[in-house]
Amino acid sequence: MSPSDYAVFTDHLTRSYDGQRVVDNLNLAIPRGTVYGLLGRNGAGKSTTIRMLTGMVQPDSGNAWLLGENVAGMKPQHREKVGYIAENHPLYGWMTVRECVAFARSFQTRWNRSLVEMILDHFEVPQRRKLSQLSNGQRAQVSLAIALAPEPELLILDDPTLGLDTVVRRDFLESMIEVIHESGRTIVLSSHILMDIDRIADRVGIMVKGRLVVDCPTDHFRSNVQRVMASFSGDTPDCSGLPGVINARVTRGQLELIVVGFSGELEQALFSLSINNVDVQELNLEDAFIEFTRGSRRSLPPFSLEPVYA
Repeated sequence: MSPSDYAVFTDHLTRSYDGQRVVDNLNLAIPRGTVYGLLGRNGAGKSTTIRMLTGMVQPDSGNAWLLGENVAGMKPQHREKVGYIAENHPLYGWMTVRECVAFARSFQTRWNRSLVEMILDHFEVPQRRKLSQLSNGQRAQVSLAIALAPEPELLILDDPTLGLDTVVRRDFLESMIEVIHESGRTIVLSSHILMDIDRIADRVGIMVKGRLVVDCPTDHFRSNVQRVMASFSGDTPDCSGLPGVINARVTRGQLELIVVGFSGELEQALFSLSINNVDVQELNLEDAFIEFTRGSRRSLPPFSLEPVYA
């Protein structure tokens, strides 16, 4: 396995702040052409990971490669193959849209001017207006236009739809889907809006306390985290030690379990506890993520996924 085989590759990437490990020995191997959703609760290490990938933060140890180039020594001609949209779309508010586009253009050797004009015209962004006078949604579209203009092979987005209203967020997402279908480029997307990830991501990675605990196809994760509803009589059974169970509670008189990979072994264990009328339900990505990371407060059972590497 070589870093050049992947769009994003990290080897035991680690970063601490004030003695607290924020990213802990992170091993990522994101195939080229993948739309990868990087998920985690607040403080899980997502933003720090993205900042290390983009070279804005140096790791304490470990290495990262983008498109086969080590981030630590990446040359400008390689760096311009990577597009980045930051959280909250920080742009120079005193510039007009036109000035901001020209400023960004000055750093690039490759620039698709017609694509920029198409995006700005499509969303009716007034190019003579100062960025400080634009709405959050309009600034997001300016960021998207600037990030896509050099036609990068890899696009990294850190919660790009945060703070956008529903309509603008949908428009932004539609633009992203069009870009994905037309180009086949690699996209790494961090977002708190799981519905967006579910819609466009081929794979998901989930970070818990700085560690990557899930890395697999999106539908594989979604289908393997399940809700089990069942009936019981007498005292509430203790299911904490059963195989694959990460959460257990009683809901409206029924036993509700959240399990990773419902199995025949678990089914037999439930019957042995006089638990019956077992109904196994699949969850959407948002519910699966919430239940899985909620379970991470305790020790998680092994999640049978494709390993990144040893």
